[in-house]
Amino acid sequence: MTSLMLQMLPIGVVVAWILILRRPPVQAAFAGVALVFLLWILGAAAPLSTATTAAIFKDTSILFFSTACVIVPGLAFVMLVERGGAPQAIGAWVKELGWTPAAQIIFIVLGLAPLLESMTGFGVSLIATVPLLIGLFTRQSGMKIALAGMVIMPWGTLGLATLVGALLAHLPAGTLGSHSALISAPVFFCLAAIALWQAGIRTVAPWLGLVVMTALFVTVLYCINQWIGPEVSGVLAGLAVACVGLAVSLSHRKRLVRWPDAAWPYLALLGIIVVSRGVFVLTGWDALWIVKGEHTSWKPLASPGLALLMSSILISIRQAATAGFPWQALFKRAKFPVTTIFLFLLLSQVMVNAGFLVEAQRILQSLSGVSLVPTIALLAGIAGYVTGSNVGGNTLVMPSIAALTTGHGPWLAAMVNSAAGHGALGSLSILSLITGLAAANRQEENHLIRFAFGLVLLNIVIVAAAGVCVLYIGAVPGNGK
Repeated sequence: MTSLMLQMLPIGVVVAWILILRRPPVQAAFAGVALVFLLWILGAAAPLSTATTAAIFKDTSILFFSTACVIVPGLAFVMLVERGGAPQAIGAWVKELGWTPAAQIIFIVLGLAPLLESMTGFGVSLIATVPLLIGLFTRQSGMKIALAGMVIMPWGTLGLATLVGALLAHLPAGTLGSHSALISAPVFFCLAAIALWQAGIRTVAPWLGLVVMTALFVTVLYCINQWIGPEVSGVLAGLAVACVGLAVSLSHRKRLVRWPDAAWPYLALLGIIVVSRGVFVLTGWDALWIVKGEHTSWKPLASPGLALLMSSILISIRQAATAGFPWQALFKRAKFPVTTIFLFLLLSQVMVNAGFLVEAQRILQSLSGVSLVPTIALLAGIAGYVTGSNVGGNTLVMPSIAALTTGHGPWLAAMVNSAAGHGALGSLSILSLITGLAAANRQEENHLIRFAFGLVLLNIVIVAAAGVCVLYIGAVPGNGK
């Protein structure tokens, strides 16, 4: 037990640094990295060796570049569309569609919000949904419904967290994505149901509609993950629900509401994503360049960062006449997220390669039956909540799960991915964006924090229950065996 506590101390320090000392994640990650190297030097894990050190930095570099090549162009795209007023234009466009309150909830929470968040990440969907929802409902209800709309987080930023999780779990990205879609299915329904309840919807018809739209959303999400990959699955799942919403609007208004000119970058990004993925599926060109580490590999040509980069270039060309590219603002906005992710990845790779997870893996391996599933869901959910990031949660927990000798490996990895993403949904970084957009007072902010933490706990319970049903009640074997 002493050995376990010593080896897990770096992760404990990260959690304490954030929750107790209330320090930023980048400082917590730095403290964790410094401690893990100190413990390694002092002999708390495997002996120091040049080969192990080289493997750590090689795999960390590959994981970092695969992540940074999405985060940086993603943030550039976000800043450019914000400067062009695209999120606000979409909010105004939704108001013109003439949806009923129930339809607004369903098509925003399962359609528009996942569509925007999957394309860009970083909470950009909130820029469109928060002002819209607090204008349609009460302020408290609007903020809570907007938070429920962040349910797609494991597929945000073109599936970045799922891609990184797949690398850490040594699984095909499509396998992890499709398994995660099934594990997250009840979370999608429950959060959308909470949003309906918050809006005061009590009649039967909207709830039946919610069941149908959730089934459509999950079906598209699962199939696209299987056929193409997680990069476009969240986008197309949200788009499928949004298209049904547009059909409903057309049937009522007898005319289509024109897509706002200011929001053209989203259409450009969607087109580039679909075309590039189609080309790669048909030709296999993404496999022409593969960067390999000791235990990881990365296909730069398949990175969703390319689509974000191309879209950002198009926007900057269009905006060049009125304003230059915001290089300084991009550096300021990207430096902390990128540094934090690098440090978390380095921490995870040291713990994996230097043997810090041996005792934890032995204990997890000894857990029998249904006790393993809730333990994994709880650890991943807390990791996502504490780090405020699906990627951060995956990097802390996924390596321990990847080493387990079990036939349910893909399902356990999916639980980590889903729980970390749905745990990050209620993090303080997301809440600060919502309260800032809503200009919330201290009382509203505290109320939202309690509500969000309750959602995180509920999501952990739902993921654990889904895992138990899939693995033990349904006796479903690990498909990715």
